[in-house]
Amino acid sequence: MSEQSGSVEILFVDGADVPIKHKHADRMIVMRDAAKPDGDALYYTPAEWEAFILGVKDGEFDDMVEDAPKPPQSS
Repeated sequence: MSEQSGSVEILFVDGADVPIKHKHADRMIVMRDAAKPDGDALYYTPAEWEAFILGVKDGEFDDMVEDAPKPPQSS
């Protein structure tokens, strides 16, 4: 996704519906540019997706966003 479209589509699909060159698991998560559904896509196994989500929650990618809003402080 080299150009920004403003939206990302995330699909949870059966591994049988994934192109053979990307097949890694019975279930896969596909992330792609919503404006270009036939364009490039990223394929994740459930374990890779969980690691990605945990990394996002832990702030692992915060340095990739300029002026990222700070999460609210809990009291």
